Amino acid sequence: MLARRLMKKKIVTTTDGSHSIFLPEMEEHYHSTHGAIAESEHIFIKSGLLKAAEKTTKLKVFEVGLGTGLNVLSSLKASAANNLQVDMHSIEAFPLSWSEVSQLNYPRLLGIDSDFFKKIHQSDWNVFLQLSDQFSLYKEEGAIQNYQFKENTFEVIYFDAFAPEKQENMWTEEIFSKLYHSLKPTGILVSYCVKGEVRRRLQKIGFEVEKLPGPVGGKREILRATKKV
Repeated sequence: MLARRLMKKKIVTTTDGSHSIFLPEMEEHYHSTHGAIAESEHIFIKSGLLKAAEKTTKLKVFEVGLGTGLNVLSSLKASAANNLQVDMHSIEAFPLSWSEVSQLNYPRLLGIDSDFFKKIHQSDWNVFLQLSDQFSLYKEEGAIQNYQFKENTFEVIYFDAFAPEKQENMWTEEIFSKLYHSLKPTGILVSYCVKGEVRRRLQKIGFEVEKLPGPVGGKREILRATKKV
């Protein structure tokens, strides 16, 4: 795969009016073309963060793929709306520049001050960023293959890598095993991908895997995997 830093990037408008980024050389979008915000809120917030919040209001979240920062922004909004204490750790091997994301319309559509979006992208890497009294972000530049996970740390994992056929090395048993052990008991992993091979790898490691209805107008199904007690 060509280094994404060197790829041409095109801003596109998805069905719900929110933007995404398209990589012509990979023929891959950063989000669903049926709605970037709709996808983020349905999969990662509703099916992930808020599901975990049924058990605790203090949540540690790990995100595989910071990308445009949309999931961070959606999580920040959800933490305020639901009175949740969220500590989020997001890793990205190929960071986007501010010039590449500054045109994205997420702050306006989510009703969030654009200064938060700037802080997410313009702050230093590998340091803690306190975005609000209830929300902190640690963004890490690097490959997940090299990340040293601690066991029983996170309540939620957002698995938002590019599709398996585009980024096969992100969907391996080895990575899923590390993620499994990094979750607390009954912790959950959510993803847009429901492919059979992905589900079987997760189940082999020990996850209980379920397919859930996808966002309206988007993918028919999404995936949620739960760590067994």
